[in-house]
Amino acid sequence: MNTNSSFPNTRLRRLRYNPVVRKMVNETSVTVDDLIMPLFVCPGENVANPIKSMPGNFQYSVDNIVKECKEIWGLGVKSVLFFGIPEHKDDDGSVACEHNGIVQRALRAVKKEVPGLCLVADVCNCEYTVHGHCGPIVDGDVENDQTLVILAKQAVSLAEAGADIIAPSDMMDGRIGAIRKALDENGYYKIPIMSYAAKYASGFYGPFRDAAESAPKFGDRATYQMNPANSDEAMREVMLDIQEGADIVMVKPALSYLDIIYRVKNEFKMPVAAYNVSGEFSMVKAAAANGWIDEKRLIMEIMTSIKRAGADIIITYHAKEVAAILNSRK
Repeated sequence: MNTNSSFPNTRLRRLRYNPVVRKMVNETSVTVDDLIMPLFVCPGENVANPIKSMPGNFQYSVDNIVKECKEIWGLGVKSVLFFGIPEHKDDDGSVACEHNGIVQRALRAVKKEVPGLCLVADVCNCEYTVHGHCGPIVDGDVENDQTLVILAKQAVSLAEAGADIIAPSDMMDGRIGAIRKALDENGYYKIPIMSYAAKYASGFYGPFRDAAESAPKFGDRATYQMNPANSDEAMREVMLDIQEGADIVMVKPALSYLDIIYRVKNEFKMPVAAYNVSGEFSMVKAAAANGWIDEKRLIMEIMTSIKRAGADIIITYHAKEVAAILNSRK
C-alpha cells in the first residue's frame, strides 16, 4: 500500500476490479436496435452469388433475399438496406424508377413475408447507369439538376413498393429537397429520409463496387463526393440536408471519419447514422483469415467506437455477427 501523502486520492482502477461494477459504469453500449444490414438483390431465382471481396456476403435473388431477411429478423436485427443489381442499365439511371425494378420487387416480397422488418431503400443511379456514375453525363460530368428529377422519381417508386426509409446516396446538390417535395406531393409525407449527408470520395468503397457492379467506367466521383481532407465542408453539407428536410443524417465511411460523426452529433443534435463500409469490413475479414486478430473482439471494438463517437445507427456488413455476439451474452 502506498502511504505517500502526495499519492492521488482518486484511483480510477477501483471501478475496474469488479466485473459487475465495470458493467455498471459502462458508458457506451451497442445493441441490435442500432444495426442496419446492407443487402444486394439481383435478378433470377435461387441465386446466391458469393461476393469474393466481402466474405459471407452475397448477391441474392428476390426469393433468397426473403430467406436472408427472415434469418436477419430472427437474430434480432430489425432493419436492412437494399441495393439493386438490375437486369439492364441505361444512360441516366431511369431503370431504377421502374415499377417492377429489382429493388421494388424485393421490397414487396420482404414486406409481405417479414412485415416487421424496417426496409431502407438506397436512392442512387450508379448501379443503374451503363457508365457507373450517379446520373446523366453532360460534357464529361454528372449533370446535377437532371439527376434530381430521376432521383425524385426513384424515391417515389421505392416508397410505393414499401420502403420505410428513403436513403439518397448520390451527393447531388439539392437532392433532399427534391426528394422530400416529390414524396410529400405523392402522399408519402410520413416516410423519413436518411441522407448520406457527408459521403466522402473514399478508397474504402472498393469491395462494394464489386458487389453492386457499380464501378465508374471513366474518371472518379470527386466532383460530387467529398474531399477526405475536409471537415468544415461536411458540416455545411449536413446543415443543408437538414434544412431541405432530412430526418436522419449519415456519415460515410465510419472508421476514418469518427471525428466527423462526433462533430455532426454535437453540432446538430440530429439522429446520426454511420456506414461501416465494405473496405472496413473486408480488412477485418482479411486480417482474421490470416490469424492476425481476434475477430469477434475487434468487431465489437469497432462497433463501440462508432457508437461512442455519436452514431445512433450503424449500417454494417457485420450486423449478423454483432447480433450473434450480443445474443450469446444474454
